[in-house]
Amino acid sequence: MARPKIVSLTEAIAQIKDGDMLTFGGFTVWRRPMAAIYELIRQKKRNLHLVEVNGGTHDDMLVGAGCVGIWESSWCGHELYGKFGSNLARRIENGEILYEDWPHIHILNRLTAGAKGLPFLPSYSAMGCDMFNPENDNLGKAGLRDGSNPHINKYKYIAYKEPFTDSEIILVPAANPDWCITHVQKVGVEGSVRVEGLKFSDQEVIKASKHNIIIAEQVVSEEYLRDEPTHNMLPGYLVDYIVELPWGAHPTGLYGVHEPDGEFISNFFKATRTQEGFDKWADEWIFGVKDFHEYLSKLGTDRLKSLEADPSLGYSSTMKRGSR
Repeated sequence: MARPKIVSLTEAIAQIKDGDMLTFGGFTVWRRPMAAIYELIRQKKRNLHLVEVNGGTHDDMLVGAGCVGIWESSWCGHELYGKFGSNLARRIENGEILYEDWPHIHILNRLTAGAKGLPFLPSYSAMGCDMFNPENDNLGKAGLRDGSNPHINKYKYIAYKEPFTDSEIILVPAANPDWCITHVQKVGVEGSVRVEGLKFSDQEVIKASKHNIIIAEQVVSEEYLRDEPTHNMLPGYLVDYIVELPWGAHPTGLYGVHEPDGEFISNFFKATRTQEGFDKWADEWIFGVKDFHEYLSKLGTDRLKSLEADPSLGYSSTMKRGSR
């Protein structure tokens, strides 16, 4: 089995084609592969199909930049740094993007089914909610459930009378993205993945995806990771490409390394409530720098230093976290 290739961020993102289905590791404003998001925008990827357990700042940026054709998830926002994703909301309201709204558990079930190699998973959760109203099957109403797109199922869901108790249950179809991009603390040269802190749904989304790009703070020897194998999350055979890029999760946080840059995310939210505002922001922070290294230089050493975590605690003991 071939080892994963260690490449630059530009080379890794160049593998992604217009129209591909993508998902991401992390959760809302934690451990998102933000450097990859900037590079997707810089390379002007188009008509991407995002399927996510939950969205975040990264989704809102991709949507604002016009990279996304279809968005499927349960939520998109910036948590306490800006609440909802205004770029996504604006484009949905303007009819510029197709979206499919899912209950949180069901979008997780879709990716879990994909990870297990199953065609669907059953669930009693969310039965009776309006997300299963046929009027809210947006991909179906757009005529896209005709089998022509391998990522769009014939049915959004099936209500099934299971034979064991004669009760109705919901079956949701598996999702198998073309790519998952994940930022982690450490990856071995042969692809063994180590995540410190919460793992969220990373195991499911990585296993569900056909190809994986792992971006890491550090690329280390496999011997180092094998000294404590129970601390490793996934084996290297699942990984296609490795990128070593410290701070590649900024402005989201990375446990044990740095906090979320709440001020940066909040300013992004405030500045991009209109398309003109987004374009101006992107001209400065994405197209106004040649790569992620120049982006970090623009942020400055002092700002990055203020976000660093105390390695003995896993978080910053000096950052003010807000007050009532």
